[in-house]
Amino acid sequence: MKPSIWHRMDTLSCQLTPFLLTLALVILTLIPFHIPGMARIMPLLSLVAIYHWGVYRSDLLPAYAVFLIGLVQDALSGVPMGVYTVIYVVAYSVVAAQHRFFSGKSFYIVWLGFAVISGAASAAAWTLISMVHGSLVDPGAVLYQYALGLGCYPVIAHVFLRWQRAILRQI
Repeated sequence: MKPSIWHRMDTLSCQLTPFLLTLALVILTLIPFHIPGMARIMPLLSLVAIYHWGVYRSDLLPAYAVFLIGLVQDALSGVPMGVYTVIYVVAYSVVAAQHRFFSGKSFYIVWLGFAVISGAASAAAWTLISMVHGSLVDPGAVLYQYALGLGCYPVIAHVFLRWQRAILRQI
């Protein structure tokens, strides 16, 4: 029996959910909050999403989607093109390769994994941006960005896990 058009649309919307939620976090990261200096220390919420989906449902967020998310982040944030694209694809590749390790582990182990990946991604972003600008970028802003990302991870991961259990369990 051939599935109905509504069933296929429902399945497609569930499959696109991780990509669309990650894009929404890219947009949220770039919204001007009119708080002095906030744009420099805004956490990479999209990295949280990429890490989460790489650990739990890498089948729903393929590498080419991560590449597109990085391109959108680069184009909208004003950093040199390719910085976040490369960082996100490399981070996703590492996480997807360690999928078996994280499977069934406690939240704290997964969070520790995010701390390592996020730290490496922050250091890589700082290095690449400093190289492109030809001078050192303020490392304090990167450290605050990293710390805020670590603090935001449990909240975003909790929301994504609930979403995953409620909506994505059928695919």
